[in-house]
Amino acid sequence: MVSKFVKVATVKDIPDGQVKVFSADGVPVLIAHAAGRFFATADLCTHDNGPLGDGSLDEYAIECPRHGARFDVRTGEVLCLPAVVPIPTYAIEVRGEDIFVGIP
Repeated sequence: MVSKFVKVATVKDIPDGQVKVFSADGVPVLIAHAAGRFFATADLCTHDNGPLGDGSLDEYAIECPRHGARFDVRTGEVLCLPAVVPIPTYAIEVRGEDIFVGIP
């Protein structure tokens, strides 16, 4: 359940095929731009609580730079060990050139 949407970026801030981390009311949120669409997840690898923001994006998969766990940015689903717990995802809205994330 979303309590409110917070503006975190503009579409020009994140080139296609890239990820960046922003703060949404103090919550670190990873925004991925994949195949022309934007997705929002926690900036947190569930394997060891490390940040995902320095990881690489391959299509819809973000890879943790620390131990190689991979997650689907669309769903948070684990794609590769050592992680076994999905990452949280957030609602996202693009309004014109602005990107808003839904904060629970």
